[in-house]
Amino acid sequence: MTIRTLILALSFSLFITHSSATAQMYSYGDNNTVIGTLKNYKVKANESLIEIARKFKLGYNEIVDVNPDLDPFVPGEGKPVTIPTLWILPDVPYEGIVINLSEMRLYYFFKKKNARSVLTFPTGIGDEGTDTPLGNFKVIEKTVKPSWYVPESIRKEKPHLPKVVPPGPENPLGSHALRLSRRTILIHGTNKPWGVGRRVSHGCIRLYPEDIPELFRLVPKGTKVTIVRQPLKVGLRDKRVYVEVHKDDQVKNFNYFREATQLLIKKKLIRFVNTDKLYKAMIEKKGIPVDISNGNLGGPKVAKNDFWTP
Repeated sequence: MTIRTLILALSFSLFITHSSATAQMYSYGDNNTVIGTLKNYKVKANESLIEIARKFKLGYNEIVDVNPDLDPFVPGEGKPVTIPTLWILPDVPYEGIVINLSEMRLYYFFKKKNARSVLTFPTGIGDEGTDTPLGNFKVIEKTVKPSWYVPESIRKEKPHLPKVVPPGPENPLGSHALRLSRRTILIHGTNKPWGVGRRVSHGCIRLYPEDIPELFRLVPKGTKVTIVRQPLKVGLRDKRVYVEVHKDDQVKNFNYFREATQLLIKKKLIRFVNTDKLYKAMIEKKGIPVDISNGNLGGPKVAKNDFWTP
């Protein structure tokens, strides 16, 4: 069976079966900018990493980067899988929607009962040549069951497409869409969930079909949207220093170690860091927060979780 056939088969199964869980809400603070927990999981019979990623609200990139020794399509029944549901918040003001292209992940910051809270979702983003733009935008329009007005550039590539694709299973916008102030860019659902965690769109931001209704419900018109590219993030949790490093081929001549050092100096954390641990994290680029503390901050290390079972 070819990889293309496998992807098509998986996309069909992923479209009709998915996790019914809602996104988890996390609290955060200036001295606690690492959210979530790292989990472990054992592969079930006939289960792919793509299906496991969706079960835990992860993108394809996240689960593959942290499990490089496993076949994404046939990882093997009973094989242990690291579930990277642990993230450092991007280094931007915590307001509205923040999308970090390097990790293909969206964060929505809001207050609940005066507590600072955040929800996070994996995304698909623009492919090479149709990159998702960086910058500051706003949500200017919200649409349920959107019609897709096919851009002329896409119709030139695929002349068989009609000018307008109505709502339904053939519509790539899915069930809901948030239009940004750069009008050609939308945050929307998808009829191809296997594309979450990949560079597959013409610039828009795609969410899993079960995630977009939740974000749509919470986000009002006028919400600020910040799109950044941060392949490296630094954070604090329980008086420990963490670094999160992502592979990002779109960042040219990026010196990870130099950038990490500058960021740690900016945050006044450099003297609390073990440089050997930092260097190892730069080399591995697993895309998960790694404790790089030298112990001077004190506080216990995060304990390893037991195997998670649904």
